[in-house]
Amino acid sequence: MDLKELESGVDPKKHWYYQSKKKPLISFVKKVYLQKKIPLTLIDVGSGSGFFMHELKEAIPEMISKIYLVDIGYSEEEIAATRNQLIEKTKSLPDKIENAIVVMMDVLEHLQDDYGMLSAIRENSVGENYFFITVPAFMSLWSGHDVYLEHFRRYTKKTLRTLLHHSRYTIQSLYYFYGSIFPAVWLARKMKGDKEKIDSDMKPMSSLTNGILRAVCSIEFPFRKINRIAGVTCVAEGSFSK
Repeated sequence: MDLKELESGVDPKKHWYYQSKKKPLISFVKKVYLQKKIPLTLIDVGSGSGFFMHELKEAIPEMISKIYLVDIGYSEEEIAATRNQLIEKTKSLPDKIENAIVVMMDVLEHLQDDYGMLSAIRENSVGENYFFITVPAFMSLWSGHDVYLEHFRRYTKKTLRTLLHHSRYTIQSLYYFYGSIFPAVWLARKMKGDKEKIDSDMKPMSSLTNGILRAVCSIEFPFRKINRIAGVTCVAEGSFSK
């Protein structure tokens, strides 16, 4: 989770965007757990605040054996304070990725070498592991928000599929999310016009607006995997091995 998005005062425990985004992740973890039938290791790459992992720990603690929060921004003090705990902070990937789901929530777009990151993860894999990836979709939505968050690119299903196949990841599901709000976001960014205005689109909003957007995304959620057309986010789920 990008810490810059929290600087405007957004509370992810209430905000429609984060509360909607965690639902496909929780659903995927449940699916893998039911297949494996043993608690899983979760590795959150580019974890930032660790919001999504803490939400998973609250929602489905019985399905989790260990959580690694991986982020180069953690201090040595933060790392030492969590060592050998259920949720452990680290600056680097675990040496052995086993019985795990690697989570990358809006991470790959921050990396010049997205292929290099996926390859490093696969190289540390022991046996079959799983991945859950989200990335911002469509360069037509590029705006000062992307500049503010230091993105290198936005993706489509086609470009994300090509990257994952090249990285030898097996895709189980690939779809767009937030399709219901895509037309409004596209129009708003086109009307804004100035793509170089560096600012975050993630702002606090009224309870009414937040509630409406959360309800709209909840209606979309059960049908998300059939959305092959458009959305603000692209989601990939699947497996990988060395």
